[in-house]
Amino acid sequence: MDSRASDTQDAGNEPQALSRGTNQSGVRLYNERLALSLIRRHGGLAKAEIARMTGLSPQTTTVIMNRLEEDGLLVAGAPQRGRVGQPMVPYALNPDGAFSFGMMVGRRGCDLVLCDFVARLRKRLRLSYAYPTPQALLDFARTGLETLARELKPAERARISGLGVAMPFELWSWEAELGAPPGGLADWRKTDFAAELGLFCRWPIHVFNDATAACAAELTFGRGVRYRDFVYVFIGTFIGGGVVLEGNIYPGRSGNAGALGSMPVMLRGAAQSQQLIRAASVHSLERRVRDAGLDAALIWDSPDDWSAFGPLLDAWIDEVASALAQAVASAAAVIDFEAIVVDGIFPQSVRARIVARIREEVAGLDLQGLTPFEIEEGSLGRDARTIGGAALPLLATFARDREVLFKDPAA
Repeated sequence: MDSRASDTQDAGNEPQALSRGTNQSGVRLYNERLALSLIRRHGGLAKAEIARMTGLSPQTTTVIMNRLEEDGLLVAGAPQRGRVGQPMVPYALNPDGAFSFGMMVGRRGCDLVLCDFVARLRKRLRLSYAYPTPQALLDFARTGLETLARELKPAERARISGLGVAMPFELWSWEAELGAPPGGLADWRKTDFAAELGLFCRWPIHVFNDATAACAAELTFGRGVRYRDFVYVFIGTFIGGGVVLEGNIYPGRSGNAGALGSMPVMLRGAAQSQQLIRAASVHSLERRVRDAGLDAALIWDSPDDWSAFGPLLDAWIDEVASALAQAVASAAAVIDFEAIVVDGIFPQSVRARIVARIREEVAGLDLQGLTPFEIEEGSLGRDARTIGGAALPLLATFARDREVLFKDPAA
């Protein structure tokens, strides 16, 4: 959803009986984190390749890799023969090396998932509702976390690194848009969700803006790994996004970087500018469908096929592309981004059409003075926020630059 607010909240719980491999102190050395990050980025690397990329000595690299393998975080592949000298053994992340829970709070439902070290969703629980309330979500998390934990063997439970929550902030301000009755979301104003979760969750807790969490997922596990600097756009019920600079999430001085929904754009036929959120959000498609007398619930009930919306969908895609083209051109004028990565809760075919139309719209703008940038599809789709939430504990424990992603904006 909208990324007008974007920061992180951590509960101070400590996991029980964590192995050295998943304990924060266990992966405390920068070089170990660097090796893990490089292997995640490249999919598999030999010791000699790690040494070359990091500048570490072969001896130091061997110690690091052996230690990570002993901890169960890495697995050795089959030796690669056919080269001069000793066969090279590629190392990959061990899917069972660490686990995490992810919680994605959406407009109509909440996903609670168990995720492994390579960001594969092992198990998913789903709660549906008319609109989100703190107590319903807390009750769901209380029982759901124990249900998911039982999916793991005792030794694997010791490798759970935490719970990551991806959710829109300031939910109380979206009553009309979320279809809640007056006062139906008022409890969010007085609820410290991380603290309430901490009353029963025995693992570390990280709460992050949902669009920013999706950006972190795309950067770490998706196509974003190709780029050092890009703007990430996630079109959900409301549009949000994130900014990646030098390969890291950039939160901004107040944690509000990537608040794309607030960008002013000119819509076709409009007398004055409007915020991007009014045009480039699924909420605006829902309104079009409802005004045409059709069942807007099909947007959520048929997440892989929106063909029933026909011309209404065509018009919405055109409006989204026109508005986003202006927004991304403006962003590229401020920072020399390599790419714009676009994803959302729509079917893959719709995502492809939106990206193609944005490219057409951008080509028609006056871009004199701007360095060309790529416009690419995201790769995680509607699960981007869920994977992003689940990834938060893994990134907190194992990522190379934890201080960048989890920096306190108020610090």
